[in-house]
Amino acid sequence: MTKLTSLTIAQAREGLKNKEFSAVELATEYNAAVEAARPLNAFITETPEKALEMAKASDDRIAKGEAGIMEGIPLGIKDLFCTEDVLTTAASHILDGFKPQYESTVTTNLWKSGATMLGKLNLDQFAMGSANITSFYGDVVNPWKREGDNTDLVPGGSSGGSSAAVAAHAVAAATGTDTGGSIRQPAALTGTVGIKPTYGRCSRWGIVAFASSLDQAGPMTRDVRDASIMLEAMAGYDPKDATSVNVPVPNYEASLENGVKGLRIGIPKEYRVDGMPAEIEKLWQQGIEWLKAAGAEIVDVSLPHTKYALPAYYIVAPAEASSNLSRYDGVRYGLRVCDEGDSLDDMYEKTRAAGFGDEVKRRVMIGAYVLSAGYYDAYYLKAQKVRTRIAEDFNNAWKSCDVLLTPSTPSAAFAKGENSDPLSMYLNDVFTVTANLAGLPGISVPAGLDSNGLPLGLQLLGKPFDEETVLRTAFALEQAAGFEAKPQFMAG
Repeated sequence: MTKLTSLTIAQAREGLKNKEFSAVELATEYNAAVEAARPLNAFITETPEKALEMAKASDDRIAKGEAGIMEGIPLGIKDLFCTEDVLTTAASHILDGFKPQYESTVTTNLWKSGATMLGKLNLDQFAMGSANITSFYGDVVNPWKREGDNTDLVPGGSSGGSSAAVAAHAVAAATGTDTGGSIRQPAALTGTVGIKPTYGRCSRWGIVAFASSLDQAGPMTRDVRDASIMLEAMAGYDPKDATSVNVPVPNYEASLENGVKGLRIGIPKEYRVDGMPAEIEKLWQQGIEWLKAAGAEIVDVSLPHTKYALPAYYIVAPAEASSNLSRYDGVRYGLRVCDEGDSLDDMYEKTRAAGFGDEVKRRVMIGAYVLSAGYYDAYYLKAQKVRTRIAEDFNNAWKSCDVLLTPSTPSAAFAKGENSDPLSMYLNDVFTVTANLAGLPGISVPAGLDSNGLPLGLQLLGKPFDEETVLRTAFALEQAAGFEAKPQFMAG
């Protein structure tokens, strides 16, 4: 029999439906894969007993003919999503021992659809990073390696635990969050699929906040079909989230076979950045040819404010982070560092100094600075105006195209220390941050390998709440690319 951990969501769902194996058998194999994946450090908390308990309930529903669209599918959950009575840390020392008494809306939706939980996945601390090397619980290792080189590589960030676990078949799929590219960038670096839906498509309620106007949850999967299935399960209006948008959630999977004939694919000239590796430029051109051959029309477009996106993002995101993270003070939950006789201010200072890592402190300080008296207008207000211009660029582009095609990242996976300074790390998001600033859906699809045998991704960006077109274009791109390479480390 085929190894159960090698099955996609769609294949596993079909096997469960046809009684070829049970949800408990599937969960049991994945529990073993989670153990085997420990060298990757992809998990912060493993929940094998919970996985089996949920799988048993899935088998009961399948027997009654009440299966949901994700029935019995074992998932990893990024440890930014609150999970009832299960440790939730945001990969930070400051949330030590925090077990929420409530469930995030996204995970609630997944459990309602029948999915099961294998555990909580590692990430950059408070989702701040592009390499998954800022976690209090240690670095995550990419299951891919360069040909002929045993050096450990980063899996991208902040959803690096999710991307590594999906790539290594330790989970069938995983949740991620994307504030400036934290689903799409790690997906590209691990040869997986990651989609950031439109801002407001998935509820943010119960997700530990980084930058509230940018954060959005999405699925990380092995292929585009699985992404369409999982996104349908995750999405939906939530009255508990003031930014949730009340629009119908389509059957995304049903639109995949519609093809791209007649679609206009925009190629933004501003995404040809200085110093971009020739092999990424070549892959981009190959993607254009694939979509053209599938019947799409290729259109050159301009997004003139793209060059301001990264600096605007690194003003807006830290500003919102400094506000959101002010709640972690040692008073109500998590870590408390306090000596006898300390004042309240002493406790705040000691707790935050011990609880936050260097990158979190850096961004909180930047955010506090740009929001301070005398600098608010010069930095934060100006960044918000730039953000409006970036959104206008996209609105103008949609007059001549339906979807945009760009590279996902400026490079393949790299080793820790190769992009060691913060500025180099920030540049990893150069192709992805615009979608967050404008609130647009975007997906990364694995499309080829670089000269070292590492995966490279292509990105598609779409109109607000038009994930259907993004996914069907991604499906056509995936079919043309025929990416079947596997990492050197496989847990399942």
